[in-house]
Amino acid sequence: MFIVDLFVLLACAVVAGEIAVHLGQVAMVGQLLAGLIIGPTLLGPYIGLSTLTPELSTIQFLATVFILFMAGIEVTPQRVMNMGPLSFWLGVAIFLIPMTIGTFAITFVLPSIGYPENVLVALTLAMTALPVMGIMLSEFGLLRTKLGDLLLNAAVVNELLAVALFAILLRLGPAAVGDLYSVGLAIVSVGGFLLVMFGLQWLLKYLRDKHMWDPFSERFTAFWKSKQGGFALLMIILFGSTLFSQFLGLTYVLGAFFAGLFVTKETVGRDAYESIRYIFEVMTWGFFVPLFMAFAGIQMNLRLLTTTGLAVALIILLIVAFFSKYATGAAIALWAGWKRSDANAVGYMVGSRGVVALALASILLQDNRIAPDIFTIIASVGVITTIIAPIGALTGWLSDTESRKDLLKRAPSLDVHQPSVSQLRMPVQWTGTVFASDRTGSFKLREWLMDRTQEEGPRGAASLNGVRSGRGGAVAKAPPKNECEPSPTTPAKKPPIT
Repeated sequence: MFIVDLFVLLACAVVAGEIAVHLGQVAMVGQLLAGLIIGPTLLGPYIGLSTLTPELSTIQFLATVFILFMAGIEVTPQRVMNMGPLSFWLGVAIFLIPMTIGTFAITFVLPSIGYPENVLVALTLAMTALPVMGIMLSEFGLLRTKLGDLLLNAAVVNELLAVALFAILLRLGPAAVGDLYSVGLAIVSVGGFLLVMFGLQWLLKYLRDKHMWDPFSERFTAFWKSKQGGFALLMIILFGSTLFSQFLGLTYVLGAFFAGLFVTKETVGRDAYESIRYIFEVMTWGFFVPLFMAFAGIQMNLRLLTTTGLAVALIILLIVAFFSKYATGAAIALWAGWKRSDANAVGYMVGSRGVVALALASILLQDNRIAPDIFTIIASVGVITTIIAPIGALTGWLSDTESRKDLLKRAPSLDVHQPSVSQLRMPVQWTGTVFASDRTGSFKLREWLMDRTQEEGPRGAASLNGVRSGRGGAVAKAPPKNECEPSPTTPAKKPPIT
């Protein structure tokens, strides 16, 4: 039965994910809904998939490790060090403010959840999805723009804070309430782990900069004869990092996530980095992510929300999760001088949730820190807010004359004046890196834009490129175009034919 269950889950998740992409949504939405349909909510009691078997739970653990490792690869120390203060504080604000508000809301609507579980649930609801953010930025042509970098860096900070705080809170139990020693020990353990990991990463970078690493790497390559020995050693480092975090009394989440720090262009070299990332992208996004989302769908059970109390709790937490993120992101963007339409887009886009938040919620469920009905609420909020995010951002840009024009200029796939639909650039699908894209299909979003444009006429607006409005309402002069958009690459001259 294990092979049958695995086949059914993977096949349904992959097909449902593809359907979701063609409907203008991210694949994870369809994959999660596939698990929801197969699981106890609908078909599970009839086909024997109401719960995860021990074998499927093992695969879920491996999927969680790989997902967190891939997320860690994208969060390089250099990116964190080079980001501006606005990105940093935006990332802090869109995490801490929604988490604080969410904690009070959870205490009010779900009083049965004590400390620190209420904070852990609020934490999962306060995470901004880095992969989903990458999809939206690519779809709207915002990669390598000022607004795109702002949102991407903010999502990185959000993810770093969430994983570190999750490790601290997971170590604490109800008995640790008010116990300063336990809290201090948890903070010291996480701090010590991060110090060791960042220290090793700095050491590897230093050895490479001093050309002391290359000779060792060449001797190792000449000595090691096993096929794909480098990949095997990387897996040892990955699971060794998770083991080290557990040795310190912390969750394996911390070890899996920060193991990605070792895989950077500065530590392993550009070629090795691209090869490693490609291999893990294929394994993670092609196999583990669809299965993980299907597993999460099976662990959801909407039948548990038929009681009035839980249904009301879902509605209240959905409203709190959405508006706390939207208001925080939009307010900071307005304060920083972005146009209203851009600030509106920031508010919507930082509200998307994703696979890492679900991975943390799954760990809480496996550790019996939350019940299946709470997990169902967390997953439902994540799916709904992720669906809303791109639609809300698009609506804001369409409502402004110049923003519409700027949107169609940045994203040719949304330009209704192109001669045929077949020539439209398909929106990108997340492949694990914010600068990679695959051609997929998406028509619903485009058709909706075409209908609105035909009704209201072509419009458009500036300012995803850093045009700032003054505090008093005056509009500052737009920066040169090459500051806002990627400069076109000059084609290399062909050598003369001899």
